[in-house]
Amino acid sequence: MKRYLAEFLSDTRVVKLPRLAWLPLLHGIVLRKRPAQSAKKYAAIWTAEGSPLMVNTRKQAEALCRRLPDFQIEYAMRYGEPAIASALERLAVGETIVVPLYPQYSDSTTESVADKLPPGMRMVRGFHDHPGYIAACAAQVRGHWQRHGRGPLLVLSFHGLPKRGGAAYGACCVETADLLGRELGLGKAQYRVTFQSRFGYAEWLQPYTEPTLVSLAAAGTKRVDVFCPGFVADCLETLEEIGITARRAFLAAGGTGFYLVPCLNDSPDWIAALADIVRGSG
Repeated sequence: MKRYLAEFLSDTRVVKLPRLAWLPLLHGIVLRKRPAQSAKKYAAIWTAEGSPLMVNTRKQAEALCRRLPDFQIEYAMRYGEPAIASALERLAVGETIVVPLYPQYSDSTTESVADKLPPGMRMVRGFHDHPGYIAACAAQVRGHWQRHGRGPLLVLSFHGLPKRGGAAYGACCVETADLLGRELGLGKAQYRVTFQSRFGYAEWLQPYTEPTLVSLAAAGTKRVDVFCPGFVADCLETLEEIGITARRAFLAAGGTGFYLVPCLNDSPDWIAALADIVRGSG
């Protein structure tokens, strides 16, 4: 965990503070406390197969292989293993297409992947408004409603970014939400966009997810459905941050029903959309 966090938080795309100021703080304070905190969170969501993110990503790759039999599919993680470099080495000689699984483009995610690629390699730089992706998200929400009923409000929680420099990314998130709301036939008052996973003390894109959920419960909203369109696979940020921590906060503030809609994972609609994204990148 410490090695992973050191790689992640040393990325200049992720933490844009001056290195002389940040690195002593990272190694002197953050990496002495955060690994144990993160390990405890991971323990709460770990499965018999391992990390949910790894399991879901592997299943996506396997399903995409079946959908695109003429393609060689390899998956990788931006930080940790399997690394991007090793995945590229396993690919046969020929044209390579890299698809970062970040629907909404941002410098801190998409371009961080580009930093690890050979010059000129083709890469998809986002698909936040792709019709297949939007349709897959809508199908995921509808399926959840069919199984669990439908609440009065759908909260769409996206990963946050610092407000400074995050306007374009935030606009992509809002556009995704509006397209999804339209696909689901929702009015503006029936869904809300929020941002999660804030780190540090700078102001990030708002409104923040957990405080919004607490405010809703305190104001009398008894049930919410929460979906995270910016994450195509369930992971720590969806299962623990939303499914455990945010749920606990909502219920403690007076809510009685908190429903987390699963991410796209390896749903057939999403794999079909992903195949279209790959084919369309040519």
